[in-house]
Amino acid sequence: MDETRHEGKPMSKLTRGDLYSLEHYAAIRSGFRAKVMDHKTDRRQALGAHATLYFEDSLTMQYQVQEMLRLERIFEAEGIQQELDVYNPLIPDGANWKATFMLEYEDADERRAALARLIGIEKKVWMQAEGYDKVYPIANADMDREADDKTSAVHFLRFELTSEMVSAIKRGASVRAGIDHPDYQVEVVLPSRVRASLAGDLH
Repeated sequence: MDETRHEGKPMSKLTRGDLYSLEHYAAIRSGFRAKVMDHKTDRRQALGAHATLYFEDSLTMQYQVQEMLRLERIFEAEGIQQELDVYNPLIPDGANWKATFMLEYEDADERRAALARLIGIEKKVWMQAEGYDKVYPIANADMDREADDKTSAVHFLRFELTSEMVSAIKRGASVRAGIDHPDYQVEVVLPSRVRASLAGDLH
């Protein structure tokens, strides 16, 4: 793998040239992981006590790819490209946000009951730029993560924004997020650090 890469290029899909070789990654992994974990703190938004949005970008996805290559000891071009093909769709495209949405309950029985009660919750998550309508997500594109009797604890969401919304956010408009499910309702204003990080995804 070419070791000239661009960590966390905003809105850019990853290529083999953006990745560290297995040997080099092993040497820098601790520092790189610390950098990514710090970056993620500005891309995490709790929605109440049990739901969280983890907004993805090229840096978070580079970390996921590097970890998968390390875990599976993948070094051949075909295997590397397969991992890139899995994770690149989770990188925002400049007019949207992409997030992993997680329902988190420590108690297994409570989690089981909640997942049965919260069917369809992934479609009721929303983002809203100040002065504009709520944007509900495209959830789990190309995959089915819901059974008849329960929802999944993990969903993948894409929030498509209009050009007017993008312009307003780039100018500093506040951003709200929430959930409108009958059994889970919450609304928050994104902290300035999270809003600024997400604004950086847009162009």
